[in-house]
Amino acid sequence: MTVPDPPNLPAPSGRPPQPRSRRVFAAAHVVADPRADTTPDGPAALDWEATLAFRHHLWAHGLGVAEAMDTAQRGMGLDWPCAAELIRRTAAEARAVGGRLACGTGTDQLPPTGATLADVRAAYEEQLALAEDAGAQPVLLASRQLAALGVGPDTYRDLYGHLLRQTTRPVILHWLGPMFDPALAGYWGGPDLDAATETLLGIIADNPGAVDGVKVSLLDASREVRLRRRLPRGVRCYTGDDFHYPELIAGDAHGFSDALLGVFDPLAPLAAAAVRRLDADDPVGFRAVLDPTVPLARHLFQHPTRYYKTGVVLLAWLAGHQSHFTMVGGLQAARSLPHLRRAHELAAALGLFPDPDLAAARMRALLAVHGAEEASTP
Repeated sequence: MTVPDPPNLPAPSGRPPQPRSRRVFAAAHVVADPRADTTPDGPAALDWEATLAFRHHLWAHGLGVAEAMDTAQRGMGLDWPCAAELIRRTAAEARAVGGRLACGTGTDQLPPTGATLADVRAAYEEQLALAEDAGAQPVLLASRQLAALGVGPDTYRDLYGHLLRQTTRPVILHWLGPMFDPALAGYWGGPDLDAATETLLGIIADNPGAVDGVKVSLLDASREVRLRRRLPRGVRCYTGDDFHYPELIAGDAHGFSDALLGVFDPLAPLAAAAVRRLDADDPVGFRAVLDPTVPLARHLFQHPTRYYKTGVVLLAWLAGHQSHFTMVGGLQAARSLPHLRRAHELAAALGLFPDPDLAAARMRALLAVHGAEEASTP
């Protein structure tokens, strides 16, 4: 299938409306400050101007921004003090332009081990309060510290119920599979995914009106479809499946998934163009735009999936959204040069680069500085 000429590949000159047919968030990456004197395990240092400019790029296409999520390197270089500042700054920008915003709230101010259940509860409460004070919709991130406690389903229901009774607006629950974060294995109280689904559905049923939706990142399309068919009326299923998103967003006779996706960070122009075709009641056109992007997504998110952020930031650099390929925590080294070269080739074939010559020159420079200049690039 070839990619049609999508509208608005460059940032639109006027701000388009938010999609009507689906609610769509792009989980945005952060831009490191390459001049900062930091270490991989030290405090994060961001280039705030470039980081916030990228959020405006996403809003300019009509997409919502999912802030301080795993795409922003939560738990992989972005510490809580920096994430808190990121939430505050992005919320202020969202208010200024009327952009849709959801923000990740978790427990990553705690040490990796040794936290008690009371510590986890207090950490969630601190982060929820900050996001709500900033005016953002909270996403209750899956907690490594909670998973490490090894507690059962009843404890999850009690803890989440306690938190949901405090929120002032409906939140998004977050189910991130261990392929994205191995520390989250057994989330919701055990390794059986069917039992975990029942626990999650029980939490939603226990707290009517408190849950806007569930963000599901299990890379299992059939399981997501079964879950979304059981959600109460008015509770959204936000797909986080970066392998099967076109079919899940398109939906079937029984419903569809909305989207909260890391892959929509580099795919923002095409994602926005595709969803506008759904708004125009053109599902065939939607698939024609989005289906050809799947090989790039599968490449970026290949095993080990948690390092997808490296390819996302590479593409932002190649597209001219930032002036360097430096990442928080030195994560630019997490993928091989052949992997990055292939990401460039796939993105170029999709027409994702506003200036293809700039993208090719930057890719050649990256290869050259690492002694791989003999590997030609498009």
